[in-house]
Amino acid sequence: MANTNDGTTKARKPATKKSSTERIFGPKVMAHGFVGVPNILVRGQKRLGITPTQFNILVQLLSYYYDPDRPPFPSKRELAERIDITQQTLRINIKALEDAGLLQREQQKTSAGDYGSNRYHLTGLIEKLKKLEPDFAEERKERQEARKLTERPRARAEARAKGGMRDGGTE
Repeated sequence: MANTNDGTTKARKPATKKSSTERIFGPKVMAHGFVGVPNILVRGQKRLGITPTQFNILVQLLSYYYDPDRPPFPSKRELAERIDITQQTLRINIKALEDAGLLQREQQKTSAGDYGSNRYHLTGLIEKLKKLEPDFAEERKERQEARKLTERPRARAEARAKGGMRDGGTE
């Protein structure tokens, strides 16, 4: 409760807890928005067979992806400028992402019948990330089990004696 000038008290609004991202970067930086990039995409880049340029293109496309029912449609010029590559390099890498089944281009037309920017469907990327998820879940479980073995006295020695020690660790 807070005192007011007229002697009455007024309920204070509960302080909102800042997100970890806001605590790291600060509210001014975060006021400009952020992009949701799944860790599986970051950590699985090599398994997906994508280059750093292709990864950057995907992250740039994700920055335009606000609604699952509305695929992103930035212009090639804007994407190329953001990444500091030529439009030709952008086209080559988008074609490679399309050939890998990670995105699908859809040519848009303006109301006058002219060609507009491409719409980029990321369904292939999303499906491939979902297929990788079980491997990442298994790895997380193995890490948790290894941590338990390290935290409990003699747990590693007991696991080794039972033949269940797979991580090659020592006591």
